[in-house]
Amino acid sequence: MKIDVDALTLRELDALLAAAERRKTVLARRRPAAVVRTALIAYAESQGYAIDELIDVASPATATRRPAKKQKRAKATAKYRDPQNRRNTWSGRGRMPRWLAEKTKRGQSAADFLIPGLARPTAKKSSPIGQRTVYKQG
Repeated sequence: MKIDVDALTLRELDALLAAAERRKTVLARRRPAAVVRTALIAYAESQGYAIDELIDVASPATATRRPAKKQKRAKATAKYRDPQNRRNTWSGRGRMPRWLAEKTKRGQSAADFLIPGLARPTAKKSSPIGQRTVYKQG
């Protein structure tokens, strides 16, 4: 709070000084919060209670903590690249980009756009990866 002292009259300045002196005496009489806190904890323990049982307020150490941030996933490397525009790449995660969706509608396969030496095709949901393909007879 900023107070423009130059704009105040003599009566307002005197009232401000009196209010400041009253506040200063109140603050000087108070015991520090750490002292009061330890006294409260000691009294609760002498009565057989833990302070957490009596007061549902978080301690100052936990109240100032920020919630843990979620870690970001690492950026996936590109698996697919458009030969006409090398900036157009796709990692195989998420929705298929427009440039690849248009080309697959025209009859090309997504595997045609794999980056050689870097990638294998992304498994489809209906693919047999992880499923049994050979059964015992008998």
